[in-house]
Amino acid sequence: MTPDMAFECLLVSSDPGVFGTIDRILRELSIHTKICLRSSRAFDVLANGGTDLIVIDWEGEASSDLLHEIWKFGKTRKPTIIAISALDRPIPGAHVVLRKPVTAESGAKGIRSAYLRMLRDHRVHARYPLMMALTATDEANKAVPVTVTDIGDGGVGLNTKAQLTIGETLSIRLMLPGLKRDIYMQVRVLWTREYGAAGCKFLRIPPVDCEILQDWLRNKSQVKKPMIAV
Repeated sequence: MTPDMAFECLLVSSDPGVFGTIDRILRELSIHTKICLRSSRAFDVLANGGTDLIVIDWEGEASSDLLHEIWKFGKTRKPTIIAISALDRPIPGAHVVLRKPVTAESGAKGIRSAYLRMLRDHRVHARYPLMMALTATDEANKAVPVTVTDIGDGGVGLNTKAQLTIGETLSIRLMLPGLKRDIYMQVRVLWTREYGAAGCKFLRIPPVDCEILQDWLRNKSQVKKPMIAV
């Protein structure tokens, strides 16, 4: 992700009225939109990845099947889903439901709610590659050579020839690109793989270092600014 990144939306609708209202709001939020006329054809577009938001003009069974396929899809990070429906009831699997007919006011309210959810979801799940070799310290104060492969809001990815154990704690001093000083963190190993990869969550970071890390992550996770206030 770059500072100029725009969220990607798939709008599933063949209704010109729905398209005109929703597309205008999406453009105001600097969200790039692809169009698919039918739910039955939408999953092929989604399979290519990169979609952050799906707006479905509800077609009944075909839309329900699409929703089921999205949630069944093997990716950990699922897109935010808006359903546009004439039915006065929640739609299981949709994060936001807009009641037909969609007005500029109701559409803006629903899509802004989805936009804020997308921002939160992105900041939690975004991972930034590092590939930095350093020496960590285990609980016995033993040196452990590792390569920090990526970092995100919740932890770090490692690669090492050492034998790590799930649940063990490592201490790391990490100099992030662009910073003038390193930051200290304790991480706990959550999972390991035979080829040396490991995933760790943050266990403890001093308050000052935590603030430095959060500022660094915020700068990395910027998206294209909306043309209107959210």
